[in-house]
Amino acid sequence: MAVDNVNLATLIGSRICHDLISPVGAINNGLELLGMAGAVDGPELELISDSVGNANARIRFFRIAFGAAGEQGLGKAEVTSVLDDLSKGGRLKYQWHPAEAIPRAEVRAVFLAALCLESALPYGGEVEMRKTGESWTISGTGRKVNLDPGLWNWLTGVEGATKISPASVQFALLPELAKELARNIAYTHSETGVSLSF
Repeated sequence: MAVDNVNLATLIGSRICHDLISPVGAINNGLELLGMAGAVDGPELELISDSVGNANARIRFFRIAFGAAGEQGLGKAEVTSVLDDLSKGGRLKYQWHPAEAIPRAEVRAVFLAALCLESALPYGGEVEMRKTGESWTISGTGRKVNLDPGLWNWLTGVEGATKISPASVQFALLPELAKELARNIAYTHSETGVSLSF
């Protein structure tokens, strides 16, 4: 049985995140034990603890964004837990508005869209994720938007797309996932805001 490139990429993403989440969690547990025992204290421990927390948040986020979707839904508490942890260590703050459980494939698409917005908000800002009926709008605001048109052309299939790098792989994956969900992607932007819908 053949595996297409997109599904192979999601399986690789799932495997990497699965294998990394346990050792990162163990490091975090060890740091907590050191802190409780009073063995180590000070800015060094705080720096390590913050870095481990940020790594853990990114892995959890990437596990959904780049991993295999499956059929199960994700509840608001689980999604906001991931986004709140990601907001603590990053330059962007994330707001998830749907109250109901959302199919994992849709959450995956929203997270990939959020990564697209992250690339356009180099100085940070706020990203809001809203669902109206069957449609999603992911909008970001910040001090300045710096959007690479060649990358964003991947989302709408316009000619003249920039070559995909590891840092911009979300721009190649999101259109493929949107096709699977039978959605069309559109986006708008201004000097301080960018919005993506599907």
